[in-house]
Amino acid sequence: MAILERRDTGAIAHLHMNAPERLNALSDEMLAALQEQCDALMQDRTIRAVILSGEGKAFCAGHDLKQMTAARQNEDGGKAAFKDLFDRCARFMQSLNKLPQPVIAQVHGIATAAGCQLVATCDMAVAAEGTRFGVNGVNIGLFCSTPMVALSRNIPRKHAFEMLTTGQFIDANRAQELGLVNRVVPADQLESETRALAEQIASKLGAAVKIGKEAFYNQIDLPLAEAYSYTGDVMVENMLHRDTEEGIAAFLEKRDPDWDQG
Repeated sequence: MAILERRDTGAIAHLHMNAPERLNALSDEMLAALQEQCDALMQDRTIRAVILSGEGKAFCAGHDLKQMTAARQNEDGGKAAFKDLFDRCARFMQSLNKLPQPVIAQVHGIATAAGCQLVATCDMAVAAEGTRFGVNGVNIGLFCSTPMVALSRNIPRKHAFEMLTTGQFIDANRAQELGLVNRVVPADQLESETRALAEQIASKLGAAVKIGKEAFYNQIDLPLAEAYSYTGDVMVENMLHRDTEEGIAAFLEKRDPDWDQG
């Protein structure tokens, strides 16, 4: 059984982490499989939305502590291995943001430490009622510094700092209040509700969403004037796209657009 399964339905790719016995931890093997799929999706123009989910009782419990402990037996105490691990994880998290397709986390059970980071990194998230989120490394003496990067860019800083320093979990409803997830749904509707959101996104012009996603992340930390200047140029690029011209014409003529989604 593959550690990461991919199922494509129409224009939606569903990546399913399949290591329930390890709570879908971001082991060396899981990170490699996720990065491989990200690299493939980067070039795949047939896919317009991505869902990421996990098998078993947890979405993702963070890094694989057993592998990290084993690395301590290296001559340098694990320093090189730890640096490599966090570099690879950072590359994967940034790859998700660079994908042309929006990525939706389908979250259940728990999402802790780097698993919470993964939720925060995805473009959107739908959570089942009862899901718990935490950056609880501090409880074992390991401050969640890398998960902090994504978390502090999703929720207000004081709430992020509280989670990081107390190690306490928040529930799905609180996660929605803070902006970590978009929607909270009954557990038996998690898959259908996530797919409905993915289908809605996949129905849009892929080229426009690609342009918009890239611009979203590029402008978000720019000063206001620079952000408007940059996004104005992006709008010009988008307006000159053949399918955008067709979309506007279809709207004015009250008909469905004839888009070339290739």
